[in-house]
Amino acid sequence: MGTSSFLELGAVEGPELEQLLARARAKRDAYWGSIATYSRKVFIPLTNLCRDSCGYCTFVKQPGESGAGYLSPEEVLRTASRGEELGCKEALFSLGEKPELRYPQARNMLASLGYRSTIDYVIAMCELVISKTSLIPHVNAGTMSRDELNRVKEVSGSAGLMLENVSRRLMGKGMPHHACPDKVPLQRLRTLDAAGEASLPMTTGILIGIGETWDERIHSLQSIVDIHNRHGHIQEVIVQNFRAKRGTAMANHREPDITDMLRTLAIARLMLPTEISVQAPPNLNEAFERYLDAGINDWGGVSPLTADHINPECAWPAVGEIASRTKQKGMSLVERLTTYPLYLRQPERYLRPVPAAALRRLAREDGYAANQAHAEAS
Repeated sequence: MGTSSFLELGAVEGPELEQLLARARAKRDAYWGSIATYSRKVFIPLTNLCRDSCGYCTFVKQPGESGAGYLSPEEVLRTASRGEELGCKEALFSLGEKPELRYPQARNMLASLGYRSTIDYVIAMCELVISKTSLIPHVNAGTMSRDELNRVKEVSGSAGLMLENVSRRLMGKGMPHHACPDKVPLQRLRTLDAAGEASLPMTTGILIGIGETWDERIHSLQSIVDIHNRHGHIQEVIVQNFRAKRGTAMANHREPDITDMLRTLAIARLMLPTEISVQAPPNLNEAFERYLDAGINDWGGVSPLTADHINPECAWPAVGEIASRTKQKGMSLVERLTTYPLYLRQPERYLRPVPAAALRRLAREDGYAANQAHAEAS
């Protein structure tokens, strides 16, 4: 099916939706088999300062607010070490984008730590974690240049940047990305393209329910397809549902329902190349096991230690619960690493020596985690 055919499916439901879901499952099963994966991670929110002001975000704090600032190296290492003790393999660095370009307080905080920019500090903390623990960093540092991405590649197994949506309309006044210079679609597409030029395994995705049209969702997915077709480096795509949060500009905005999620997930699976993993977060919907009906094969990062700092009101389900519900759908839960097996099999292209060596120590022959922590706990 071409893009135009998917544009016509924005309201599909009933028997037609069930047929769509079945097609998506068949495509998934043909490549991924009967396993659903997850990454056992620890969440390291390196800074909650950000120069953007998204209408749905509660992660970001302003200078002067209680708790605003940067984690210290000691805090980073303490969190990573505790995660290691609990069987985590991934250190997910998540942070606001380039706060030093907006706030002198952020520049002063960085200077007190000995750094000029947030990305410099991110890379240093990745070096700390990968040298002092067995964890592999995954970096969500926002828009980056080709040079910055190459530096990230030296100390991480993968990186991530949510495309969210390619619509510039969402940047207008009263829209969710107004006054968000790093949410300019072209800038995010350029980062994903530059990551491809750097052969850095990437996670990206779309955020649904923030006021976008169905057509804009489809065009966003097609943009990801186009970038991957050029470079082959998109290892996973997340379809994430908007959740309304108290105290934000979108506190009363309607959330997408389960039918909308299933429909979008199925379309994502059918549009994306088969080797791209399709992921949906299990903590943002009580009936998350139904996502498997729409062709997903991955639950993303799940932490036994830290909260989802982006959606703190939504606790992670226990890994055992995810495993149980996955089994109910006829699938087995398998723990993966932050770098997917496809990319582990091509280390000379996709990995630098330090993360490649660290990943080899954690991987079994098929590229998944040698120590399946959830299986040992069950």
